[in-house]
This record gives sequence, structure tokens and C-alpha cells, in this order.
Amino acid sequence: MKVLVAGSSGLIGSALCARLVEEGHEVVRLVRREVHREDEVRWDPEAGLLEADELVGVEAVVHLGGRSIAAGRWTAKIKDELMWSRVRTSELLAARLAELSKPPKVLLCASAIGIYGNRGAEELHEESGPGAGFLADLGQAWEGASVAASAVGIRVVHARFGIVLSRRGGALAKMLLPFRLGIGGKIGDGRQYFSWISLADALSALSHALGNDALQGAVNFTAPYPVTNAELTKTLGRVLHRPTILPLPAFAAKLVIGELAEEGLLASQRVLPKRLMDSGFAFEYPYLEAALRHALRD
Repeated sequence: MKVLVAGSSGLIGSALCARLVEEGHEVVRLVRREVHREDEVRWDPEAGLLEADELVGVEAVVHLGGRSIAAGRWTAKIKDELMWSRVRTSELLAARLAELSKPPKVLLCASAIGIYGNRGAEELHEESGPGAGFLADLGQAWEGASVAASAVGIRVVHARFGIVLSRRGGALAKMLLPFRLGIGGKIGDGRQYFSWISLADALSALSHALGNDALQGAVNFTAPYPVTNAELTKTLGRVLHRPTILPLPAFAAKLVIGELAEEGLLASQRVLPKRLMDSGFAFEYPYLEAALRHALRD
């Protein structure tokens, strides 16, 4: 299958491209710089530049692009960039795919569990409504940006990612240094739920979703056993053989990074992968400790 990947240089995208090639697929990468290889197609979302002719023959598309939400304190400018980097790129890609006489069968767009907002201990699945806050608004706009593709019959999947565990990047990579120094600890009261997925399972789930016609719309990409922040802290400390006795008070987190702390570190999202599991997907790492041990070896 010929698969077009946007966001191919990121943590998930780079690993996914390698995985797809291993599975025998032909991978084409969307890049913003000048093209250097035959398996690359240039686009410029700021200028609205993406030629539909370049997409002829593509059978599946994966869009994983978007600025990191953890880039720093959310100023008005950064919020605009977070929104633009997801919504505008998705709109442009969906519009060009819709112009093709033979569009791809599936468009798999990244989304995030931030769409659910801060929900305490409530068990959340794909039919749970969106929450409140910037990330919830961002998620709804992000998922709505692919409407042009679904309107022409393309199967659109919104992959609502939890925290992807990898020592190579993302949240876990940022946590390792303080925890290894013995200064890691729970954040706030530690009761907020942390929904996660191993990088290995995230890649398998993406491959599964590309080939499973029954999956459409929102799909939670999270492990089946979310944990609280206190449980995460205790487990990571045990895996690293380090103490975890220095908590980060909620007020201190808010003081340093503001709204990002409230919606990213202190918000509680107990998310379950109902549609993935109903479709027959089997997790290799359903439990946190085994997932962390694998992530630190990989």
C-alpha cells in the first residue's frame, strides 16, 4: 500500500515510517523543506501549497503534524500556533485529497485526549462528550478540519493519543533526568489520571487502524489501564530504583507554566480504548510498569 505520512520527522512519525517500510508498504513523506529524495513531496501549509497531482496513487494518509503543546507557557501567540499547526494543515490536506479523482481509502489524523478536558475519575470512551478548556477546543477544531475528506467518502480516523511513552522524546524523556537525580515526585495531590500508551503499541495501533475498515471517527489511542499521577510516580521510581519523595505543588506548577500546568499536568483524564479493543486490537504493553521497562530499553 502506498502511504503518505505528514509529520514524518517527529517521534511517532519517524518510527511509523520505519514500521510501514518493514511491513512492505511504500512510504511517501510530506516535507516543508526542499525535496531531496524520490520518496518526498513538498508542501507549504502557510502558503496553501500542496499540489493534488503529487498525491495521485496514494492509498492511505497519516497526518501526525502539529507543534508540541509542551513548548512553554501558552501565550496568545503560542495558542494561535498550536491551533494553526493542526487545523490549517489538516484542512489543506483534506481539501487536496478530496480533489483527487481516486482519493485514498483512509485518512488517519492525529488528535489527543485533551479533547475530553479535566474529568476526574470518570471513565471516558469515544462517545464521551468533549470537555472545557483550550485543549478541548483545540481537539474539536482539529478533528473538524478533515470534513472535506469524509465528505467524498474517505474513511477518516481521529487518533486520540494519550501520552506516548518513549525515552527518545515526549513526556517520559523530560521526566527521566529529575527522576534519575532522585528529585522526582507526584504533581499536586497525585490523584489526576494519566492515560498513556507505549510507542510500540501506538505504532501497532496505527497500522491496525489503517487496515481495519470498521474503525472510523474518534479512536482512543491509550492503554487499557490508565493510572493516577501518584501511581505513575511510584512506578517510574521503582523502575529506575530511585526515591520519589519530592512532590511538585500544584501552585508551583501553575506559577511556572500557567495554563499548561492546569490542562496538561493537573487535568485528569481516565481514558479507555474501547473502539480499538472492540476491533480486535491486542496490546503488547497494557500495564504501565512493563511499558516503562520496555521504553527504557528500546
